Amino acid sequence: MTVIGTTPDRENLEMTVVAEFDAPAEKVWQVWEDPRKLEKWWGPPTWPATFTGFDFSEGGKAEYHMTGPEGDRSSGYWRFLEIEANRKIRFKDGFAREDGSLNDDMPTMVMTMTLEEADGKTTMTTVSQFNSLEELEQLLEMGMAEGISLAMGQIDDLL
Repeated sequence: MTVIGTTPDRENLEMTVVAEFDAPAEKVWQVWEDPRKLEKWWGPPTWPATFTGFDFSEGGKAEYHMTGPEGDRSSGYWRFLEIEANRKIRFKDGFAREDGSLNDDMPTMVMTMTLEEADGKTTMTTVSQFNSLEELEQLLEMGMAEGISLAMGQIDDLL
């Protein structure tokens, strides 16, 4: 299995997900920088994503929605804070309303994704930093840990 660990750290208000791929970092990087590839894995299999905006640059923004099996939607956005090609992406991750406006009623987090390559394999580590324990618990209760594990489990097929 691709995901080798999902660890909530309540003391430091973080959740870490570690995945390993039998591919070079450059190839794993492509599943983040290409919105059409993101659509094939961001979101659990039953909640596929559609990216409607994607400016992959520092200060740029990605906008997307995931569509559930009953047709219901959950919208989100990323604001790219730091991009280091083939190595690291740091972005603010949040929920959006149906019209694309930011949903301040829901938690936001800062996610840092790093890639480390060794012997032709790449370890991808994502660390989500939450604003409060309440926000971390809320997203865990919503199934974030399971959802991201299922989502990342789809990356192998793209590599």
